[in-house]
Amino acid sequence: RKMSFFSGKVVIITGSSNGIGRATAVLFSKGGAKVTITGRNKEALEETKQLCVQVGANSDDILGLIGDVTDEAFNEQLINVTVSKFGALDVLVNNAGGVTFDTMGRAIMDIQVAEFDKMIGLNVKPVLRLSQLAVPHLEKTKGAIINVSSIAAYLQLSQMPYYSASKSALDQITVQMAGNLIKKGIRVNSVK
Repeated sequence: RKMSFFSGKVVIITGSSNGIGRATAVLFSKGGAKVTITGRNKEALEETKQLCVQVGANSDDILGLIGDVTDEAFNEQLINVTVSKFGALDVLVNNAGGVTFDTMGRAIMDIQVAEFDKMIGLNVKPVLRLSQLAVPHLEKTKGAIINVSSIAAYLQLSQMPYYSASKSALDQITVQMAGNLIKKGIRVNSVK
């Protein structure tokens, strides 16, 4: 395998059992990184691992952890097990998130505020908590945090108002983290 910028780097990617997270895991694996993949579906996570191996990753360099980022104990396990297995942490990709489909298509004034709490609990709080847990390790490696947001953060989306608002909140959390963590040598960015 060719040497690349990611050779030997340790990367955690949340929500990597499908979609953007899966593609990100495959890309980092192809570049030579040691990758921890996470998700709630064991079979889908195993599929992601096999795709990583198909692009040249060593099976031992892909760690699959099944769990939910809204679970505090899982977040602690995710960071601790990754650092224990691979010895460091260079990149945290906060990709897990989504929309509660029972709110889709309903006007913002017709949706209970508790649904907004669910969106913040899925799209913002886990990002903040995982980042807090990762900082001591990322500081040692002068690493990076990448938060996966959405163009929805900028749009008036009458079909998904709370999702849109939660992604706007995520963008502002990213800005605040970036300003604070650059002092520790940690880059924080958002991608859409």
